[in-house]
Amino acid sequence: MDLFFFRQEVYSVVAAIPCGRVLTYAQVACLAGSPRHARMVGRIMHDVAADLHLPCHRVVNSLGRTAPFWAEQRQLLEAEGVSFKKSGCVDLKKCQWRFADE
Repeated sequence: MDLFFFRQEVYSVVAAIPCGRVLTYAQVACLAGSPRHARMVGRIMHDVAADLHLPCHRVVNSLGRTAPFWAEQRQLLEAEGVSFKKSGCVDLKKCQWRFADE
């Protein structure tokens, strides 16, 4: 896998996530062409340069959990209308981006 190419593909996928919607790391990896590299997506999201202005807050884990050390992520998502379950996880049934719907 060409890491530079994969990183650029991840950036493109994340940039396309609409306001009020989320994707999982695994979905981003799949859309970027490397379905077995969800953890790499997490690393890329962690290291993304702020000046790229990517909506990284719209990427969550497969259960809808937000990043453990990024308290602002939930606030950013809620400001966009993303709903959360009592467990604290994003309600993926309501807020997961479904490409055919958009």
